[in-house]
Amino acid sequence: MEDLLQVGVITSTHGVRGEVKVFPTTDDVTRFKKLKKVILDTGKEYLELEVAGVKFFKNMVILKFKEFDNINDVEKYRQKALYVTRENAVKLKKDEYFIADLIGLSVQTDEGETLGKMTDVIQTGANDVYVVQTAEGEEILVPAIKECIREVDIKGGSMLIHLLPGLRDINRK
Repeated sequence: MEDLLQVGVITSTHGVRGEVKVFPTTDDVTRFKKLKKVILDTGKEYLELEVAGVKFFKNMVILKFKEFDNINDVEKYRQKALYVTRENAVKLKKDEYFIADLIGLSVQTDEGETLGKMTDVIQTGANDVYVVQTAEGEEILVPAIKECIREVDIKGGSMLIHLLPGLRDINRK
């Protein structure tokens, strides 16, 4: 389990007073309103920054950090990721999981077959779709719905699924 969870990526500066435009990588953009601190991955080190202001513009979040007051201070952080610690992450509801925790889970079917490893999560409008890669390198797309996902054990590193008829064949060429 990762200790840091990505919430966004700095795309550019905004104005001359040290604000940055952030592309959010979280489901709930409003979570930035309650955010007090973030961790900036500079590529060389992690900097803990205090959030002094939050604004929303189109699909972006504009953040002001207490530590920076000038465009020149933040210019070098374009394309750098922002993280929160697990303690500062949003609280999950029952049957909700962080994508970072799902990646790498061993996936078995309710018929006893070891299917493979979870490699990605595709976020669609209706429901997420889990990408499971078999030992043969084949990808199986599994909708993240109650009919398919039977059990998720993050600590144990496994997921039990019911493979609906046709899901295995849908991506075969």
